[in-house]
Amino acid sequence: MIELAILIGLQASGKSSFYRRHLAVTHALVSKDLLRNNRRPARRQTQLVTENLTAGRSVAVDNTNVTVELRKELIDLGHSLGATVTGYYLAAKLADCLTRNAERTGKNRVPDVGLFAAVKALVRPAYSEGFDRLFFVGIADGGAFDVRPWVEEEASRG
Repeated sequence: MIELAILIGLQASGKSSFYRRHLAVTHALVSKDLLRNNRRPARRQTQLVTENLTAGRSVAVDNTNVTVELRKELIDLGHSLGATVTGYYLAAKLADCLTRNAERTGKNRVPDVGLFAAVKALVRPAYSEGFDRLFFVGIADGGAFDVRPWVEEEASRG
């Protein structure tokens, strides 16, 4: 199965760590953070996802992906190339993300205003967007990840 994994969550919610621990062996990484010097990162991201899926490689897109519109483009692209589209929602509290972000240095640290803007724009994913599979991902004690199947009623409660 060729998969397009879409990581969804605030900055410093654990998306990159989750990728490294759970997807790096099986999925190529595409992230706009790695395309900072590209004048058109969205176009380049689409190109990299297309190249990998066309070559038969699963891909993980590690961006905040906080809006339905951002995810729709990826979901449509994945389906058009025959991939199973899976969403991983990293459900982290803003306060925890702010704390982890404060520990970052250099270009890895996001201005706090970026986190506030992301939390304001954040729309939780839903199967109605076109996902084939959805998962909640929480950070358990010791930094391990707790991956659970998505349940729509739980998602609407917060």
